[in-house]
Amino acid sequence: MHAKTDSEGTSIDASWPPRSPRRPVYYVQSPSNHDVEKMSYGSSPTASPTHHYYHSSPIHHSRESSTSRFSASLKNTRGLSSWKHVQLGRDDGDDDDDDDDEMNGRDGGKADKVRFYLCLVFLFFVLFTVFSLILWGASRSFRPQIQVKHIVFENFHYQAGTDESGMPTDMISLNSTVMISYRNPATFYAVHVTSTPWELHYFQLKIASGQMKKFTESRKSRRKVATIVQGSQVPLYGVIPALVNSIEHRSAVAVPLNLTFVMRSRAYILGRLVRTKFYGRIRCSVTFRGNKLGKPHNLTNSCVYR
Repeated sequence: MHAKTDSEGTSIDASWPPRSPRRPVYYVQSPSNHDVEKMSYGSSPTASPTHHYYHSSPIHHSRESSTSRFSASLKNTRGLSSWKHVQLGRDDGDDDDDDDDEMNGRDGGKADKVRFYLCLVFLFFVLFTVFSLILWGASRSFRPQIQVKHIVFENFHYQAGTDESGMPTDMISLNSTVMISYRNPATFYAVHVTSTPWELHYFQLKIASGQMKKFTESRKSRRKVATIVQGSQVPLYGVIPALVNSIEHRSAVAVPLNLTFVMRSRAYILGRLVRTKFYGRIRCSVTFRGNKLGKPHNLTNSCVYR
């Protein structure tokens, strides 16, 4: 082996093994835009090219890289947690809104049903009222038709007597029958008929009375009603001078009388919900004649109907 001698007089043995190469050093930098670059350089720091990403201290660069990555991870963690918090908050708000909407929907549905049923009830009452008024108005046009036909004086007695207090006075007894015709012209209801007592008066003095039997007349029908009107031992106290003057000639007796009564007719159209009432006030003028005992006195044109 030969040795070289340099210019300075120092000799280097050529047999020495060459120096082992150094391991390459990698520098990693995390930029602010979160992109990671790896850069490898030559075996010697002196052989490394000059670059604006190059840092002279690998330890300082690795620390900055670690700090940047840790800060970025913290930021990402904080952002994720805040996003989750916002998302959860939105979900919770949506659930609350859904619950509120569901409760509002239930309450609104119940209120709508209540209003619907109230409207139905109100409509039913309105229709029923209108229908009842129509029926009532229609029934008013079917007023019962009453006509007094005649009266028959069957018995007549005039004699002296005493009243309840024992005072002597003239007494009269009378028995008669009154015939009337009653017609119900209604096409869709029957009527129930009653009346006040039928009375015969000589001015203000009542000398006879009678009560008609109540009856029910079906629709579009007619009947004749006979009522007995009588009086027994009615004190006169001298108020009928025609009787006193003609006591011996009874066939020539003529006494003016008045027959009065009120007919009441009730029509039940819808049970007892819709009722129609008719009142007929009747006043007839009749003259009692002694020569017509047992014969009918025509009253067709002698009565006033109210």
